[in-house]
Amino acid sequence: MHLPTSVLAMGKLRVLHNELLEHPPYSPELAPSDFYLFPKLKLFLTGQHFSSNQEAITVVEGYFADLKKNHYRDGIMLLEHHWNKCIRLQGDYVEKLK
Repeated sequence: MHLPTSVLAMGKLRVLHNELLEHPPYSPELAPSDFYLFPKLKLFLTGQHFSSNQEAITVVEGYFADLKKNHYRDGIMLLEHHWNKCIRLQGDYVEKLK
């Protein structure tokens, strides 16, 4: 008998003693790209004008190449705060980056 993937995954979570957390209501603020990565890129690009697609690509690639090594980790770590707040407010949550 072939078990559904979800049954196998749940079994593995129990074996590893991992806590299954409830999924928060849908919130775009919980996607790292939406609340951390792209808003900062958008601020970086504000006011810039490009003469070609290639110039824009080069500038964006340079932006990502210059980010500190912990930039992505920091964004993922901030998810816990956003996730808890979203659950507490039942999905009615919007926070702007400063």
